[in-house]
Amino acid sequence: MEITVTSSAFGPMQHIPSKYTCDGDDVSPPIAWTGVPEGAASIVLISDDPDAPAGTWIHWVCYDIPVAADGLPENVPQADTLPGGGKQGITDFRRIGYGGPCPPGGTHRYFFKIYALDSMLGLPAGKSKKDVEKAMQGHVIARGELVGKYSRKQ
Repeated sequence: MEITVTSSAFGPMQHIPSKYTCDGDDVSPPIAWTGVPEGAASIVLISDDPDAPAGTWIHWVCYDIPVAADGLPENVPQADTLPGGGKQGITDFRRIGYGGPCPPGGTHRYFFKIYALDSMLGLPAGKSKKDVEKAMQGHVIARGELVGKYSRKQ
């Protein structure tokens, strides 16, 4: 099953506005999704950059988002819990919550991946992408993604 993932801030393969990056306010962009199938029990959002020089860089990890949610607003606070329910994990910036694009050079792709699960993960806040992906195994019933691009002005 395919989940449609969108943002009112940028479209597929479009430039992410600097407001959502280390060059701007570094706040999370609004992310919306549709097409979560019946039977889903929770939503997971993982945002990462596979073009980072040292390997995939993790920018945002959210899990146990209630299925009634159809997105996350702009500027989600950097806190253990999400507004409306759910938890945030730790990123490669070594903090909880969103950390925006900040590529050292060139144009990078930023994936905002949404997963519908048939269960809640029940993990405490502050878990890593690796921990969340391990707990998700065998529970993903639908997925979708939005990819944006960013390059810094040198």
